[in-house]
Amino acid sequence: MPPSGLAILIGAGPNTGTGIARILSHPKHGNLAVALLARRPEALKDVISTVRKTSPNAVLEAFPTDTSPNSLKKAFTDIKAHESFEGLKLNMAIYSIKHSSKKPFMEETYEEFTGSLESYVGGAFTFSQEALKRLFEDHGEKGLAEGAEKKGTLIFTGTLGALRCSAQFAAYGAGRSSVRQLAQTLAREMSEKGVHVVHTIANGGIEDADGQDQKSGKKMSADAVGETYLFLHRQAPTLWTHELDMRPAQEKF
Repeated sequence: MPPSGLAILIGAGPNTGTGIARILSHPKHGNLAVALLARRPEALKDVISTVRKTSPNAVLEAFPTDTSPNSLKKAFTDIKAHESFEGLKLNMAIYSIKHSSKKPFMEETYEEFTGSLESYVGGAFTFSQEALKRLFEDHGEKGLAEGAEKKGTLIFTGTLGALRCSAQFAAYGAGRSSVRQLAQTLAREMSEKGVHVVHTIANGGIEDADGQDQKSGKKMSADAVGETYLFLHRQAPTLWTHELDMRPAQEKF
């Protein structure tokens, strides 16, 4: 069965990214071709190899990139031109970058603080803009009020740091909360245009496994995250979720 559309995932790592890619690309689930973006080519190869163990015919392609504007724009250009995705329209774009910074505030430097924001928040800005350009190019400019259908879904994977932060997490909290606000303003601007924008809060550990920790609710399953993202994507304009708090059952909150 040929893919029904295209998903672009940045942050394609060994846990959350692998689970998302597995569910979105599986013919019995999302049946989407998936463009995988991450900094290290070796990590992308590992994700593809892992996913194809259970879905050998999945259409997955790797695009090594960081979150700088030029690198991200090149990745989107390369995705557009790739023969594996010929004729496919973009349906989903997922920003799932790992971002961590812990340091006593008086040891923080201006360069490190602003560099963290540029990498994470600036990356979210460029990724969003490129994804939206592609969605409008593929699905047209008409909005829902003009009879257009849902164009696609833009998802940001956030953490509890987007809502509140502990001591020594100034750069981390500033970045996470900024991307949450970016998602919120995009949702308010793009919803009527047919683009569903979601910010999730992943509170707790996520592993690409379905062992005892997942069954008992100690950790989240990466596949469960993928299934949740597919559920969000399939929501019709009659009801759109904007923010979703995800946690394993035993996580304290």
